[in-house]
Amino acid sequence: MWKYSYKVPENKKIRLIIHTDCKNEADDQYALAHHLMTPRFEVEGIVAGHFCGNPRQYKEYGTARASFDEIEKVLELMGIRGKYPVLLGAEKALEGEERPEDSEGARFIIRQAMKEDDRPLYIACQGAVTDIASALLLEPEIARKIVVIWVGGGAYPEGGFEFNLAMDIHAANVLFSSQAEVWQISMDVYKMFAVSLTDLQLKVKPCGEIGEYLFWELTEVNEMAAKDNRVWPHGEIWGLGDQASIAVLMEELERKSYDLIPAPRVAEDMTYQHGIQNRKIRVYRTADVRLTLEDFFAKLAVNYGRR
Repeated sequence: MWKYSYKVPENKKIRLIIHTDCKNEADDQYALAHHLMTPRFEVEGIVAGHFCGNPRQYKEYGTARASFDEIEKVLELMGIRGKYPVLLGAEKALEGEERPEDSEGARFIIRQAMKEDDRPLYIACQGAVTDIASALLLEPEIARKIVVIWVGGGAYPEGGFEFNLAMDIHAANVLFSSQAEVWQISMDVYKMFAVSLTDLQLKVKPCGEIGEYLFWELTEVNEMAAKDNRVWPHGEIWGLGDQASIAVLMEELERKSYDLIPAPRVAEDMTYQHGIQNRKIRVYRTADVRLTLEDFFAKLAVNYGRR
């Protein structure tokens, strides 16, 4: 369905589920579109995640549905609605580390992970890990079949407040204590994906209905969020931090931009507790911002033109 003059070799493709709290902010839609336009990714489905700790007008139990509706809108504007299954995730965070929040999103993760396929199932999570943790609690066998890429958590080694982690600390501890392979992209790394609004006006806005929507949605959120008079947002720049989940999957294998460390435990204040006997996870130190963002801009232009 894409307009590329090349093909990705079949043995280089990976199975992928996109997990996104797509209406939480304004960079989620960019990452969703980028994942879908990347032919190396065999996208098996999209799970709509909650952001119940910051519900705003969607109310506490309406945020996953808001994400679901936004995913459908992005697919429609891209001209690919109906091409991928979209599943509703849990409405709220885990109430404890042994109590899953059953949802169609968690059940979908289990089904896809247990399919007969020699390849692992990658899950690119750009929000709370509630549905992944729930899937692991409902069917622990999937741990050996999945690779979880999580954009979330504070900077190492101390940790601290970070939005995606704040949405479900219990779920993060379930994931960290599991046997699943985890690639964590903490806040100090995903904050590297900064862009100016001028850059987006030049490179995103001219690219069809989807480009115009991505640009205007972000500028609208930028103006609305500024009314709270906090340090964030900054006025003329924005972070496309969720693009980090694409960056690590596009990275050359020869590059080692991560450390392997024992997974920590997360305290109530979101600091990391080390010395826990968990298996090792990847914690990224850096990512190729230029490659990732230029790839996104190029794919938008190739597929949706420039008016």
